[in-house]
Amino acid sequence: MERLRLAKEQKQFFATFGYLALPGLVADVIDEITAAFEQVWRDRGHVHEGEQRSMIVPFIDQHERLCRLLDDPRIEGLVGSLLGDDFNYLGSDGNFYVGDTQWHSDRWTTELRWVKVAFYLDAVGRDTGCLRVIPGSHRLQESYAQKVQEEIGASAEMWGVEGAGVPALAVESEPGDVVVFNHNLKHAAFGGGTRRRMFTINCCERGVGAQIEAVKEAISIHAKYDIEQMYSQTMVQTAGPERMVHLEQVLAHQGHMPEERAKWRAEQAARQN
Repeated sequence: MERLRLAKEQKQFFATFGYLALPGLVADVIDEITAAFEQVWRDRGHVHEGEQRSMIVPFIDQHERLCRLLDDPRIEGLVGSLLGDDFNYLGSDGNFYVGDTQWHSDRWTTELRWVKVAFYLDAVGRDTGCLRVIPGSHRLQESYAQKVQEEIGASAEMWGVEGAGVPALAVESEPGDVVVFNHNLKHAAFGGGTRRRMFTINCCERGVGAQIEAVKEAISIHAKYDIEQMYSQTMVQTAGPERMVHLEQVLAHQGHMPEERAKWRAEQAARQN
């Protein structure tokens, strides 16, 4: 299969608006992907009861078929087109979403470029939980994005609208579609049911020089998931040379994770006492 390379117009669209939808990109393997998604939850013994969000982190690491998404020339080429061919894979999450997800950014930083690749395993529309985005809200160097950042948390008072009433674009999706967006982009979802299946892959550009500290900080954040290494044995042991390009920097800089996990556990214990 030929490696995907985004056209210059697609890359400019992403740079300007902060997201890109690719209909049917993995439609030929969506049944395999969905079966692997369900298998991970069964293997974990987790039954989603529909009352609140269920999440597993890291997620694609739990199943060899999902690990291979990093080898898929469409996914690898997509992310490489946006972040450079030596990008870092920095975690994933698998979810059963319930109800609404309010407006937020995953990060708010210029230290590293980040993207999230989202796979929706159920058809989702404007009023049934699809991704909504505020185009251009990721450009935090610009006054528009800063204004949105400052006011969206109080949108009812500031703008007279809130939630689904905030002006935004609904990125409707069918199984097999792929959506990628900048971590700084304001996004949300409204009207979803109690069993909205989706998972994401998070990637950042390879850190250089002072950016290494930002990579290490991003690794540290994962201690809250009660893990002390970023990747599963399955992810590493099944990796060929091409996949290792996307793992090696994180593997080289995750030595502080056991300490970070211990600190997180101590904080949790203190809260309970």
